[in-house]
Amino acid sequence: MSNSDSGQNLATLQQDHFSRWKNREQIAEQMISAIGNLYREKNVIVSVYGRALINRSVIQILKAHRRVRMIAGDLSVTQTMPILEAISQREIGACRLDIGKIATEIKNSGRSVDEVLDEELSKAKWSESSFNATDVVLYGFGRIGRILARLLIEQAGAGKGLRLRAIVVRRGGEGDLLKRASLLRRDSIHGGFEGTLEVDHENEAIIANGNMIKVIYAGKPSEVDYTQYGINNALLIDNTGVWRDQAGLSQHLEAKGVKRVILTAPGKGDLKNIVYGINDDMITDSDQIISAASCTTNAITPVLKILNDEFGVEYGHVETCLLYTSPSPRD
Repeated sequence: MSNSDSGQNLATLQQDHFSRWKNREQIAEQMISAIGNLYREKNVIVSVYGRALINRSVIQILKAHRRVRMIAGDLSVTQTMPILEAISQREIGACRLDIGKIATEIKNSGRSVDEVLDEELSKAKWSESSFNATDVVLYGFGRIGRILARLLIEQAGAGKGLRLRAIVVRRGGEGDLLKRASLLRRDSIHGGFEGTLEVDHENEAIIANGNMIKVIYAGKPSEVDYTQYGINNALLIDNTGVWRDQAGLSQHLEAKGVKRVILTAPGKGDLKNIVYGINDDMITDSDQIISAASCTTNAITPVLKILNDEFGVEYGHVETCLLYTSPSPRD
């Protein structure tokens, strides 16, 4: 082959790669609109192998597909877009759908999009009751509280799922609201907040992506009446670590407007320590207080369970390196 032919073939190959890339970009742009509409109008969270695609850019959507190659082989938006279109045409309620796994199932089984989608929707267990909003209160606004706030704001969807209504903190000095908004806006590990933040000094609130979050100043649970802020049957997440047993955390249930309590630290006594995906089947409707266990427990338990189920574990040793934390976790 002559140098001229070789050069022409290379140019053709380069153009082919670039054309395919531009086509995938165009499809990803179309996906953004479809994903956003499903999320805002129906509370449907679309993901690719566990990575939510809500509020993602074209490049982030393409990268989410690219990462799948180590798990299930090549996956392209050309495979997932038809699935997304089929979902958009369905009359469905709030649920989570993984279009990456659906695409893989279609490829491996040879079944149609509608057949696999019917099966996935039957497992999604959505219902009209899923559209009822649940008020959420963060008791404490330290590092864990702020990361939880970001997640709740990001997943506000149609405003009919979990809705962050308030945070409870001790009153700081001058400019307290601005300080808390600034800490929410910037994080040295998780980066900047994705969206807009405003401070409403008159109503003592932070407005994040349109979500008005009332800042309630209190020294202890018994001082708060949440119903006066329009908060009822709330899920309260205590991320202070001050109270870790049934008796201490029960103080929250004595406050008007609170229905259930989650602790973001290891619980003491007979409090259930739950690691989601491992032992969440222990939770019953009668449970009003549970613990989400420690960060170390959540980090090691999923890996340990896989090892134990597959090979068996006789004994082990775990070490963790924790950063220094302030003695005033609620601030």
